[in-house]
Amino acid sequence: MLKPPLSSPMLSVTDALEVLLTAARPVTEIEIIPTLSANGRVLATAQISQLNVPPADNTQMDGYAVRAADCMSGTARLPVSQRIPAGHVGQPLHPGTAARIFTGAMIPPGADAVVMQEMCEAGDDAVVIRHAPKPGEWIRRAGEDIQIGRDILSAGTRLQAQHLGLAASVGLATLPVLRKLRVAIFFTGDELTMPGESLKAGAIYNSNRFVLRALMENFGCEFTDYGIVPDSLAATRETLRLAARQHDLIITSGGVSVGEEDHVKPAVEAEGRINMWQIAMKPGKPLAFGEVNRFGLEGAAFFVGLPGNPVSSLVTFLLFVRPFLLRLQGCTNVSPHFYSMRADFEWPKADRRQEFLRARINESGGLNLFPHQGSGVLTSTVWGDGLVDNPAGKTIAAGDVVRFYPFSGLIR
Repeated sequence: MLKPPLSSPMLSVTDALEVLLTAARPVTEIEIIPTLSANGRVLATAQISQLNVPPADNTQMDGYAVRAADCMSGTARLPVSQRIPAGHVGQPLHPGTAARIFTGAMIPPGADAVVMQEMCEAGDDAVVIRHAPKPGEWIRRAGEDIQIGRDILSAGTRLQAQHLGLAASVGLATLPVLRKLRVAIFFTGDELTMPGESLKAGAIYNSNRFVLRALMENFGCEFTDYGIVPDSLAATRETLRLAARQHDLIITSGGVSVGEEDHVKPAVEAEGRINMWQIAMKPGKPLAFGEVNRFGLEGAAFFVGLPGNPVSSLVTFLLFVRPFLLRLQGCTNVSPHFYSMRADFEWPKADRRQEFLRARINESGGLNLFPHQGSGVLTSTVWGDGLVDNPAGKTIAAGDVVRFYPFSGLIR
């Protein structure tokens, strides 16, 4: 396992992410599944089209297929020789005639243009073409979208609706995908209580469990939730051993500091190896990364320990676990999309750490800031539309352009 550089007391966000992505070992097992069931899966091998799309010249409009030379006057009256709905093959078009044709229908041999019906006056058995079309007008050519032999989907693509539509358009009924990533999650802290249970003095409801479970579902993982593990070294070690045997990645929330009641670090050290990082970021900062041995089995399961504060846990997941998880799934592109947007707020006090501020897009296309940016203020993540990435040592004045990561591109 790669270790972070030791020259700085805190690790930068960029350096920490580089360590994670360099260490990632993507899954390799391939499954052949129906294209209809492939949403969210990662494509194992590149896909090549075995046909042209469209397969033949067809019309983009409802109208009349004609020979352009027959309509040069702009008022040509042509007998209608045939009617061609989509899915039907027409007869060759004789000179001096027109064919009634509907969107998507194949262009009959002999026709070289389509005149939209709005430019025509139809009679009982003839049509007046009030337009002088050019050859090729309103015709989609065979292979205009996709040609035989073209790469249409790259290996490592995380398949979405548009990818599945493209695969279907070239007749791919099945797709080779990498198997789902197997993830274990558990939570530490005797203060944690589940909703529905009475809240004792000093206890809090375990919101992180609901967030992480939802994120595992969003990212298409097969996951096991081991729930709340008692605050003891023995219980933590037992859960780690059990989780490592059946999973590729173990994620915990809480217990990653170095207090006497924080047992995650010694437990992972006893079962494998761990790096405890202080990340130069706000919120977040503590992050643990390591491996848990599979005793009696080959290899090890990766381990990531998130902080316990709910906003810190979410933000560190989105910035570190999300790209790491995607890389383990076999994705080639794991970088989130960002937008350069106008700040409609003031942030006058610079911090020595890189800050991730919860903000909302306003009606004028700028960003408003949530007034309370604490690491425990989970309401900021519901109110906000995403995160402003504010570099260390930088203030923000109203009107400045900032980098903005929308939640919509981070949580799935």
